[in-house]
Amino acid sequence: MPHDYRKLGFVCGLEIHQRLATKEKLFCGCDASISDDRKVLTITRMQRAVAGELGKIDASTAFESRKGRHFIYNLFKRSSCLVDSDEEPPHSLNLEALEAALTVSASLNAGVPDEIEVMRKSVVDGSDPGAFQRTMLIGFNGSIDVDSKRIPVPSVFLEEESGGIVSNTQESVEYNLDRFAVPLIEIDTDPVIESPEQAKSVALKIGLMLRLTGKAQRGIGSIRQDVNVSIRGGARVEIKGFQDLDVMDKIIESEVTRQLSLVRIRDELRSRNAKVGKPTDVTHVFKDTKAHILAQQVASGGAVIGIRLQGFKGLVGREISTDVRLGTEISSYAKMAGVKGIIHGDEDMESYGITGDELVRLSKALELGSNDAFIIVAETRARAELAAGLAAQRAEMAIEGVPAETRAVDTRRLGTRFLRPMPGGSRMYPETDVLPVPTKPLMKKVQSGRVDIDVARKQLHDQIENPQLAEQMLWSRELQLYRTVVSRTKANPTAVASILLDKFRELGRGGTRIEAIPTDIILHIFSLYSRGEITKAGIGEILSVEPHDNEAVKTVIREKKLERISGKDLKKLVQGYGDGDKKSLMREIMLKHKYNVDGEELSMLIK
Repeated sequence: MPHDYRKLGFVCGLEIHQRLATKEKLFCGCDASISDDRKVLTITRMQRAVAGELGKIDASTAFESRKGRHFIYNLFKRSSCLVDSDEEPPHSLNLEALEAALTVSASLNAGVPDEIEVMRKSVVDGSDPGAFQRTMLIGFNGSIDVDSKRIPVPSVFLEEESGGIVSNTQESVEYNLDRFAVPLIEIDTDPVIESPEQAKSVALKIGLMLRLTGKAQRGIGSIRQDVNVSIRGGARVEIKGFQDLDVMDKIIESEVTRQLSLVRIRDELRSRNAKVGKPTDVTHVFKDTKAHILAQQVASGGAVIGIRLQGFKGLVGREISTDVRLGTEISSYAKMAGVKGIIHGDEDMESYGITGDELVRLSKALELGSNDAFIIVAETRARAELAAGLAAQRAEMAIEGVPAETRAVDTRRLGTRFLRPMPGGSRMYPETDVLPVPTKPLMKKVQSGRVDIDVARKQLHDQIENPQLAEQMLWSRELQLYRTVVSRTKANPTAVASILLDKFRELGRGGTRIEAIPTDIILHIFSLYSRGEITKAGIGEILSVEPHDNEAVKTVIREKKLERISGKDLKKLVQGYGDGDKKSLMREIMLKHKYNVDGEELSMLIK
């Protein structure tokens, strides 16, 4: 049942991140448009949190640093260099990216600084090899109108994209640096969005505006939406990684449910005068245990650490959103130390192989009361102690209510999962290796490129014969590709829209990685179509093999026999079928030659 969001004090704002389609990266000359498979170097590093400009260590960076993981970076021939690996100072700021970002700011009616000042933002999760991300304010105090409501846009940033993750374990994370430092634009709204549905509408309109600039990269992962959500009595939670806007409203609704549940648990814990005890070594309780998960660690010299949760009985196992319990949240903190999870008192101990006698001894060791719960963690001593400390920290937060966190989209549960504590301003400090860039010389060109959605809508409806198809194209992620194809080939706009909307979706569901096909190859295929060398049906067959160069296109046309039969050759083909019924003749020829014959041309010829 939907929530009454106004009554709940619902507060929501968006952060939209869009990768830009520029030739070069933000601070070097490396190719920003390719996934380069020629790996030339691998480096390994560790990172630690340092104080920012305000003299404090940010909570989120300190949290990441505690994991003690090492990071592996793969560098590539054309798409990464010493600037990416932080072994060489950055080059000048990419003016193509700056102009694109300023165009977006102008389209949002935002003010622009007289000078662009580059800053560093501490990031120690390994996604940036230098342990910082370069970022700069491009626009401020803008706005966008959505559903008759003005949504303020206080800031627009231009920054470096993070590295692409390859693998992730408790000990290490591996990244590819081909996409690292590709220009990325971030658009932040004020927290004035009134419902999950409105959040989706705002994200859709900002995404459309970005595509209309002609500078947005296409493909999965090129645009990401983060959502900041809170309710009265809750806390601001940042949900990262929305890529499918179809489920955005459902996931926001699930997060509201989670926060409501945590507020209720807080109230109940306070009424019970709940407290969290100190981590206690209870290894001796399980020295002869048959519980495999515990026995394995005890036998190898590990430790079992327990925590008394005074007044928590029945609440650790309470569901707070779909398939998520308070115990799940506590466990997610413990896992940051490299453990597989925790065991808590609201679970079925028999399923773990823990006996009644062991529970009696554990109760005595932790001094448990009748209304108490407990947590136990088994691992090597150092990890078990760190994990227990993190679990205790999260249990104490339950008494306070909803912790301010960064959480990830969980599409399986249509909910969220814990990532790290909420970052703050302590991780920002100046970038001293890049000169400020004056904006005044660029503004005339920028203003002429301002985006107008109404003009774009009219243009599409003038080009595409089907009004419904035209409106779908306006809001499609393939809008930019459509405009490029129509402007650079003579392909029929209605046919182009139909292929990009319907055939792309069909191929994607069948496993074809449409986003992996280079734009210039897609343009080449549509050029062949516009010159009458292949049919509309043939385009889908060519795309299905994910061609990466013109030679691959030529090969698939030859091997699948996709050459178009037209003109005199088509007339000769029809004559070979005799003088049958026109409908039957049309059906028979199309059934046998559907990839070679254009249906409209055949119909005209038969008539």
